[in-house]
Parts: sequence; structure tokens; C-alpha cells
Amino acid sequence: MDRSSVASGTDRVAERFVTGADGVRLCVAEYGDAALPTVLLLHGYPDSKEVWSGVAALLADRFHVVLYDVRGHGRSGVPEPLRGGFALEKLTEDFLAVADAVSPDRPVHLVGHDWGSVQGWEFATVPGTTGRLASFTSISGPCLDHFGHWIRRRVRRPTPRRAAQVLGQGAKSWYVYALHTPVLPEMAWRGVLGRQWPKLLARAEKLSSDGYPTASLPQDAAHGAWLYRDNVRQRLGRPRTDPYAHVPVQLITPTGDAFLSERLYDDLDHWVPRLTRHTLPAKHWVPRSRPQQLARWITGFVTGVEDSGGAGGGPAAGSATAGLTGTVAGTVAGAGAGAGAGAGALRAATSGKLPPSALGKALPAARERFGGQLVLVTGAASGIGKATALAFAEAGARLVAVDRDASGAAQTAELALGIGAPEAWPETVDVSDGPAMEALAARTFDRYGVPDVVVNNAGIGLAGSFLDTTPEDWKQVLDVNLWGVIHGCRLYGRQLVERGEGGHIVNTASAAAFQPSRALPAYSTSKAAVLMLSECLRAELAPHGIGVSAICPGLVNTPITGSARHTGVSDEEQARRRARSARLYRLRNYPPEKVALAVVRAVLRDTAVVPVTPEARGARLLSRLSPGTLRAFARIDPPL
Repeated sequence: MDRSSVASGTDRVAERFVTGADGVRLCVAEYGDAALPTVLLLHGYPDSKEVWSGVAALLADRFHVVLYDVRGHGRSGVPEPLRGGFALEKLTEDFLAVADAVSPDRPVHLVGHDWGSVQGWEFATVPGTTGRLASFTSISGPCLDHFGHWIRRRVRRPTPRRAAQVLGQGAKSWYVYALHTPVLPEMAWRGVLGRQWPKLLARAEKLSSDGYPTASLPQDAAHGAWLYRDNVRQRLGRPRTDPYAHVPVQLITPTGDAFLSERLYDDLDHWVPRLTRHTLPAKHWVPRSRPQQLARWITGFVTGVEDSGGAGGGPAAGSATAGLTGTVAGTVAGAGAGAGAGAGALRAATSGKLPPSALGKALPAARERFGGQLVLVTGAASGIGKATALAFAEAGARLVAVDRDASGAAQTAELALGIGAPEAWPETVDVSDGPAMEALAARTFDRYGVPDVVVNNAGIGLAGSFLDTTPEDWKQVLDVNLWGVIHGCRLYGRQLVERGEGGHIVNTASAAAFQPSRALPAYSTSKAAVLMLSECLRAELAPHGIGVSAICPGLVNTPITGSARHTGVSDEEQARRRARSARLYRLRNYPPEKVALAVVRAVLRDTAVVPVTPEARGARLLSRLSPGTLRAFARIDPPL
């Protein structure tokens, strides 16, 4: 077995050659301490092991990370003859040879992308790998046997939806048919396609070319065509009857994958008893475009399997955050999906009064998308902000609850742990204070990382005519409602762009943004500005894969009605108007949890503008179809 070491930045990577099936030499790279649990990252087509370099560097502090070039790729040997040399049975022998060499005494945790995932499904479902595999993380590559059964079910019992699914995946699989043609794929890859591939990939997936793809790409792609020819038709036509996974499986599905439909995994629960699902708003090559997110999910999943005793345990099926611990103010409060012991203890501490669930039927999709992600919510101590923070917590997100009310933020973080957040932290800041917001952005970056979702929700109410509204009144409402959003968008938007892994920003506007009112000139102006800011920012950040949504609630029963100021009146009259407004909103009784659900759905669907409540949707429609009607309503002096 040949060994060598090469320097890679600050890491030292050890390389060796391992003999696989038929004597083919496999080039293996190792990061980190071999005494730690081994995570093996397996590349797809037409890649080599370098596709994983960014993820490997992020995992190396926690795990013994292993990469190897699949036979015929990179620095590994080429089977002779090529025909039959890439059959899944031979690839399984290669995997076992590498696993025995790098981790002889412990099973390895496998992560596969594209054809690395296709191979991984084989390893996770055949008896010959039992005891050598601890867990499997699948990214953008189905089990060919599962795929074959998926097609059979839809062809034998067709419905319009099932037919559309088969036809849709058939269209996405155009390249599979092309790779089955003789000679032409090899000629293309060794010719113009191989030369242009880096540019095509950079343009389609917005990837940098830092050491990837490597110079061996034309040869790798030409050899790798036999992965398809040796396996696809055989397995799709005669799928195995028992491809059940014997290890915990984590499925990560990029929602923008041009080659694989999300529907391809609809039947997966039948084959995988211990399944964790995640979705990611990204394209196919997520090891290059989303290395930090993959590293977080891999770390959480592998740690959970290790903590539960290896391949015999593992996270519960469907748990999006298994194995992660929850902390707030330095206190550990439960593990896993967070809805078990932590929730029980919290109910006891709060006399059983936990907030109602906001997600309902949207919970499974929300857990797949947000489990383990970092979400920051301002104005999180009460009302819509608190409900939104708890909705993301219920989905398994890590939470930063921000408010100028320190005790309220801390209470939200505690509640978040009890209903599903693996981690939650309170932060205190006045969003209208620019330097304080800059300090918050720097502090949260150092402590927790870059948020995947930022909800700029903090706001205050102000009622009264324009002539009764003083410059000080205007400054206060604009500082909080507009400048607070500007600060959040500017600071966290830059972090998201610099991270280069996408994300989402949600700004709370209001139905008042498109409904003029003589009673709310300052408030309506601030919210209209938030709406336009969101629309402009959405256009600017779209090329970076960052979505922006404006949420526009109508009459919602929140504490803002009891704290809103009324200009030009005595203290006694102000107290009377506040009490009357609060009573009217309570009678309307539209709960903030419904707005929170709208926020979560807006991020899931990347919706630009979301009017919430019937009156908000009606006002939005009138603003487009009959703005004169809204102007007529604006002249009415509401009885406050």
C-alpha cells in the first residue's frame, strides 16, 4: 500500500493507494485524526474526489474524513476491459477495500453525491456490507432498484399525476440516453465538451473553478460513461426485490436539481426504516455550492448515529435534527427533534401552557427544509415575531431570538427549545440603533455563523393625522419600522452574499403598505417603504440564490395594539384609544400563528409578497384593480 502526504492549505492530507476489485488501484485521501469516526465522501459523475474538498476541510476537525477516486477517475486506475468494469458489484468491492484500509475496526459513515450516492444505495442495501457501514447520506443520486420499482408502480397503476411524474423524470434523464450511445460520448468529452465543461458548469451552477474540475475531467467523463452502460438498464429493468436499507439514511434533496425530480423519493419510506429528510434550495452540485450546509447536516446526522450506538441505533425516522443538542443561555435542554423530554420539562415549568402549533400540515416539509438551519428573528419577544420564531423552532431550526426586551427574547428561546429547536439563543438589541445592529451581526456571525433565514420583524405602531405627527414621531417610527429592516437587510444580506450559499430574508410589512389611511400616515409610509425595499432587494439578490419576501398582515391580534402611540391626544385619550383598538383586534381574533405559517410558507415557496388575512388580500387586489376605491376608503375617519 503506497502512502504519501501533501499539504493543502493549513491541513495535511495523507494519500495512499488501495487495491480494489480486479487489482484496480484506488487513490485515497485522508483528512484529520484516524482515531475519530470515519466519514467517507464519494464523488459522482463526471467528477473526481476534489469535488468534496470544501466539505472535507469543514468536517476534518470533527471526523476522520476519507475521499477516494472511483475507478477510472482522477488518480485511480482504469479497469480493463472497460465494459463490465464499472458494475455495482465491483464498485462494492472497491468500497469494502477502502473501508477496511482506512477504518479496519469501525464501520464508516458514507456520504455520496450523484453516482457516489447511487453506489451508496447499493452499499446500504446489500448484505455484504453489513457491519462495515454505520450510516449513509444520499445527495442527488437514487437507488437504481428503488427507481425501477418507482417506474413500475406508476406504469402498472397509471394516473394523470403518476404519468406526469414518469414523463417529467424521463425528460430530466436525457443525458442517460445520450451516454448509452457508442463512442460519441467519449469523443465529445475528449473534445469540445471536455474543454468547455468548466465554463458551462460555472455558468449553470454559479460555481468557482478553484481546483475543480481537475485536468483529468475529459478522461474521467469518458471512462465514467460505463457507469451508466453497465448498470442502468439492467437495474431499472430487473430491480432487486429486497433493496431495504440496513443503516440509518439521511436524504438531502436539492429542489433545483436539473437532473432528478423530487418526486423520485416519494416511496422511499417503504425501503428505509430509519430515514431523515432535508431539502435544499440549490442546484445539482451542492458539494461545491453549499459546503457549509452539507457539513452541518452531515455533522448532526453522524453525531446522532454515533451517540445512539452506531448502525444499530440512529435517529428516528423523519427526524430532521436528530442528534443535535439544544442550549439557551448556556443550559442544555434536550436533544433530537426536541419535542420529547425538553417539551415535557418546559410544560412543567410553564404550568403546561405551551404556544399552539403554527405549522400543522406544513410541518413535514418545514422540517425537511429548515431542520438544523440557523434562523434569526427580530422582534421575537411577542406577537408575530414570537410566533414566527417558534414556528421555525417547531421545524427543527436553530434560533436566534432578537428583541430589545431581554427577558422576552430569553423566554422565546426557552420555549423554542421545548417545541423543537435543537439550539436557541436570545440576543438583545434595539433595531433602530445602527452601531448596535452592526455589533449584533458581528456577534452572531462569530458565535453562531451566518443565518440561513433572517426575519426582520421588529416594528412599532403609530396612529394620528399627518398634521398631528411631529418630526420626532416620524423619526421614531421610521427608525424602527424602516431603518430596522434596512439594517437587518444590509448587514445579514452581505453575510449571505459573501457566504455564497443562498438563503432567505423576510421583511414584515403590512396591509397598510398598499392601503392608504388618513389615520396611519407615518405607519403606512414606513410599511410601504419596507415593501418597496423588499421588491428591490429581491431583484438584486436573486443572482446570489437569496430570496426576499415581504409579509403584509392585516388585522392580527398582537400586543402592538396596546403599545401603539396615538398622536395629538391627551394621555387619558391615548389610553382609551389603545384599549379600544386592542378590544377590536381581540374580537377579530386572527392569531399571529397564522402569520407565522405564512412566513414559513413564503420561504419554502420563495414568494415575493404575501398578504395575510382576507382584508389584506382584498386590499392588495383593489390596489391593482381599483386603486380609486382604496383612496375613497382612505378618506374615512375611523372611530378610534
